[in-house]
Amino acid sequence: MFGGLTGLTDPKGTDWGERMLNTVASQTIRHLFTQSESVEVFVRCYPSSKLLQGSIDSFKMSGRGLVIRKDFAVEEMSFETDAVAIDFGSVLSGKLTLKQPTQAIAQVILSEAGINNAFKADLVKKRLLNLTLPALTALSDGKPVSFTEVQVELLPETRLRISAKADLNNGELVPLSMILTIGIERRRRISFKDPKIELDLVPEAQKEISQTLSVALVEILDNMVDLDRFDLDGVKMRLNRLETEGQKLIFSGYAEIERIPHSS
Repeated sequence: MFGGLTGLTDPKGTDWGERMLNTVASQTIRHLFTQSESVEVFVRCYPSSKLLQGSIDSFKMSGRGLVIRKDFAVEEMSFETDAVAIDFGSVLSGKLTLKQPTQAIAQVILSEAGINNAFKADLVKKRLLNLTLPALTALSDGKPVSFTEVQVELLPETRLRISAKADLNNGELVPLSMILTIGIERRRRISFKDPKIELDLVPEAQKEISQTLSVALVEILDNMVDLDRFDLDGVKMRLNRLETEGQKLIFSGYAEIERIPHSS
């Protein structure tokens, strides 16, 4: 085995050490996700003798059809590091362990369908149902207010349309619709700004309350999407840019990797 680690190659020219690292890393990374359509890992370590000292040249992961924490679908995710220090002993035991934290260039692509499914997740719903904020209960005779049937439509120029229903606990459902601009704050929080409330399809008797509830929903959303709540254990995402492209929402930034977790 150590002969292989010090430079043997297969007929295709792939270094044996790299192939072993790719296998171990693929298995490790795949376990981070509840589901994965495909996960490909490319580890560069040449010559393989460097692996004995725990040094690799680069690490790249690309995945498609990923699910994080059972409910959050990611269309595509990729990250790539420069040189990384790893524990060689962990590789021999079938795991991948970092000797020190590292950073990776990262890109995450969400689909419009995946975003809408996320609004059905318990982690999200509990922040939209049975709310008792004074600004809301003032509209519902003191009863809890819920926002349901949330639907997102991605629009050009980092905008999106959100439609929903507000349940005032009195048998009345108030339709809501607005166009928002989304951005990044402090590299980890998604902001929802400049709402343009759409009232054309709202019944005349509900227009005023629909306007007020739409503004309230924007404030809730603006304080809800903090990436730290969705991080994989040991991996934090930090964003530099986001853009909408068709039915995709694309985030670019970097990942702070303290350790490689071994389960989702």
